[in-house]
Amino acid sequence: MQNNSEQRSLSVGSSRSFNGASNDVVSFKTSAIVVTSDAENVPVTSEWWMSKYLPSYSATRMFKFRNPNSYNWANNLLAGLAILFYGYDQGVMSQVNLNEDYLKLMGIYPTTGNSRNLAALGGIVSVYYGGSLIGALLGGSIADRSGRITAIILGVIVSIIGATFQASAMNITWMCCARVVTGLGVGAIDAVIPVWSSEVSSHTARGSFLAIEFFLNIGGLSLAYWIEIFASMSNNQVMAWRTPLALQVVFLLTILALVPFFPESPRWLAKVGRVSEARNVLQATHKDGVEAELAAIVQNVIHDHQHAENNTYIRMLFPRTKSQRELRRRVVLSVWLQIMQELVGIGVITHFLLQALATSLTLYAAIDLIQGAGFSQDEAKLLAGFNNLSYMFSVLFAVFTLDRFGRRGTMVWGAAGMALLLLVGGILDKYAQSGGPNQRAYGAGVVAMTFLYTGTFGATWLVTPWLYPTELFPTYVRAKGGAWSVVGWSIGNGVVTMITPFLFQAIEYGVLLLLFGLNIFVIPFIIFMYPETSGRPLEQMDDFFSNAASWNVFTASRQIREQGFTDHQWTRKYNGGIEQSETSMNRVSGDVDGERYGWANKLRRRASDAGLM
Repeated sequence: MQNNSEQRSLSVGSSRSFNGASNDVVSFKTSAIVVTSDAENVPVTSEWWMSKYLPSYSATRMFKFRNPNSYNWANNLLAGLAILFYGYDQGVMSQVNLNEDYLKLMGIYPTTGNSRNLAALGGIVSVYYGGSLIGALLGGSIADRSGRITAIILGVIVSIIGATFQASAMNITWMCCARVVTGLGVGAIDAVIPVWSSEVSSHTARGSFLAIEFFLNIGGLSLAYWIEIFASMSNNQVMAWRTPLALQVVFLLTILALVPFFPESPRWLAKVGRVSEARNVLQATHKDGVEAELAAIVQNVIHDHQHAENNTYIRMLFPRTKSQRELRRRVVLSVWLQIMQELVGIGVITHFLLQALATSLTLYAAIDLIQGAGFSQDEAKLLAGFNNLSYMFSVLFAVFTLDRFGRRGTMVWGAAGMALLLLVGGILDKYAQSGGPNQRAYGAGVVAMTFLYTGTFGATWLVTPWLYPTELFPTYVRAKGGAWSVVGWSIGNGVVTMITPFLFQAIEYGVLLLLFGLNIFVIPFIIFMYPETSGRPLEQMDDFFSNAASWNVFTASRQIREQGFTDHQWTRKYNGGIEQSETSMNRVSGDVDGERYGWANKLRRRASDAGLM
């Protein structure tokens, strides 16, 4: 039994061919024995001294399900509820910022033609992202010290305080402070929830589960919009903006009531020496392979314990050692991916053409632009609402594509498709803003391109930048890695929130053409910098970053192959090593076909090697 466990752990935890490397084999087997027979010898990372004063996970309180699949669905529905709140929180300010009573109370009415008031309106929204940036860093640190569940609970409590103060705000200072506090809580939730979700899910379905969660995220955004549409019909304009803000508390109280009954991350439990509890969580959430995965987790914990000095934000950003430089590389990839998510234009498009995805600055300019294309104000509002609904259902495509086609291919083809739609939309918008008898027809074309653009984004780029960082970082800094991802998200959204109003005033339809160029701009970064993570156990990511010095993923794959790793194609989806032999066979047949059919087949083969086909 013990030998079987050792063999399984060897196949899961590492893909290296240990030809002549007997020391490595002995070391690995010794670690595997720790899991099966001597778990007490696992190096323990001390929990934070404050942990005993904080709400936390309890094994005796954990829900019991007969079927691991049911448990996975329950885990991810809880994560989805948290992300639904995150979507609702993003969308809730859109119609609030159109309410005259709110604008007058804040002292920023009117916003039309008043640059001071317009800037103040943007500032109220933007300070939220300052809070989310700080909250993400704090949440990531608490998640590593006291556990993922503890960090989520604290984030929810802080968000409740912030939401309560938003709903009762009486002036702009009050509202700005409330937005910062809410941002602190939401930043912690956003940093930890994707990490927790990926760590309690099977590695073969991480993408699908996170896609379902983000379906609920856009559902929350759409729910906020339609609630506010109906609230705006009320004669009581005070309650029309305070009620949607107060409803945030309903989501948060529900999450707060449920979270204590869910499992802690087995990777964090193993890190703090609670290996038997980690095994119990794996048994509850996995059908088979529990001991093999636990062996890989503990092997990774032993490795991570040797690099505990790296577990600080400072060392992740300003490294001194090789392992710290590897972490900085992961931080750069994570932050830059979130910034690229904003560069492809979703914040700009949905802020000012059809509602907001990530910051919800104001719909006024959107409605004004759509009216300028021949639509009434009421029609513009309905178009914005229906776009949110189509956007929500487009995310379901990611449920089927992310794990099947991989992260790289999904993002590359998504950016290419969005670029084409933005190019056509920019040309149509030029004529729509020129007036004339065909203005409404051109405007309808712009709206159609916008619907297709947001749908394409939802199916490709919405989920991946949140999923990817959860797969990128080792266990001991994974929560901090999630925090860095939210830092990138906060930077991207904060900048977009402030510059978008002035950008549209300056270049009008040229904004869409600018975004077309930015979508083309991001494609080479995805192809050459980002390794494929789909299908890989989280513990395998260290193989890539520890053994490849190049930022170019193709060069890095070659370096890994030269060091004796059987799994060396990090541009392609991982299928347990089987794809290696298939790739070799395809390359042989491709060479023959290339001689027969010429450049087209060579191009197809190169795209396949890059993980794009």
